[in-house]
Amino acid sequence: MRRRTGLAIAGVAALAWGEWLNWRWSRALVGNRGGASEAVVVLGYRNPQATANLINRWRVRAGIRSCGAGTHGTRVIFSGGATGSGAAEAQLMANYAKSVLEFEGTVLLEDQSATTWENITNVIPLLEDVDRIKIVSQPAHALKARAYLRRQRPDLAERLGRADDYRPGEWMVVKPLLALYGLWTLRGLKADERKFFLLTAAVARLMHGGS
Repeated sequence: MRRRTGLAIAGVAALAWGEWLNWRWSRALVGNRGGASEAVVVLGYRNPQATANLINRWRVRAGIRSCGAGTHGTRVIFSGGATGSGAAEAQLMANYAKSVLEFEGTVLLEDQSATTWENITNVIPLLEDVDRIKIVSQPAHALKARAYLRRQRPDLAERLGRADDYRPGEWMVVKPLLALYGLWTLRGLKADERKFFLLTAAVARLMHGGS
């Protein structure tokens, strides 16, 4: 009985830890920049099949729901190259957005990238004229991409806003695994970036009343 209780407590603690860490990452390196125009950058995940896979379908949905309400100047940028000889991730995500989700907004494609660094490098020309930038992926991956934008173009990084790629309870069962993978993914951040995202996460928590 005690063993079962201990396992149950450990399971609840793991779920809470995964939830909290993903929440924290989703609020790091972002501000509250306003403006009439925005770009929502959706990062692709390796996709060798002919249609968008589970992860890319979720990222497309998260990208579309990240579009600001009442913002007429929103463009959704799907970023990701081809896996092997198949279609580019960007194209597969755009197809899903238009044909399945019936998204009718402005869509741009960046279909040459093979890494997160290249994702950011290649979308920069599409971001120059917007007031607000949102990057969509799993929270740790999106944070890594924001850090890369901060390295490459700190002026554009000042326009970063929070995407709707974290929701309480969503992916809850696998969030501990996502948290572990996220820690591994973020290991390459520089010391100043680690300090910066810890600081911005704390500030965001105060601004949102600890919610």
